Amino acid sequence: MSALKQFNIPIRGLKTGFHEYNFSIDKDFFSEFEGSPIQKGRFEVKFILDKREDMLVLTFDFKGSINTDCDRCLANINLPMIANEDMIVKYADEPKEEDVVIYISRETTELNVAKYLYESVILAMPVTNVYNCEEERENVCDLEMLKYLENKAEKEQEEKPSDGASPWDALKDFNKN
Repeated sequence: MSALKQFNIPIRGLKTGFHEYNFSIDKDFFSEFEGSPIQKGRFEVKFILDKREDMLVLTFDFKGSINTDCDRCLANINLPMIANEDMIVKYADEPKEEDVVIYISRETTELNVAKYLYESVILAMPVTNVYNCEEERENVCDLEMLKYLENKAEKEQEEKPSDGASPWDALKDFNKN
């Protein structure tokens, strides 16, 4: 976890108000988290800590990309991602975590935000790894794969029975008793 030491934010003695930090995260950051779905990625993070008398408000603004396979053509792509995440840190007798509220002791001297940043990036990942690569200067799509998939879909359409028969028709006569 020594690679994550740069994400320690001193909170004791910090004046009330806004404090801005900038981080760059890459594959070394993601490798610190076991089982990370991101193996390669690069992000620029603007982190703002709003210290108030009774709580802290953490804001993560990040922009970058992850290296993954396209779900449409299977080509290796750098999938762009932009997101913003807010978290609240409140003071309590016992440290604990909830969805977007973290409770820490008043005696806590510093807060490591690496885990929260990691979770924010993971939650911002799209469900499908596809983007409009036609807008890129160099099209990264695997055109052969796209043509193959298009031909396969056309073949399947041709092979469908044209009499309107459905594979579910056989279940219509199923006896419920």
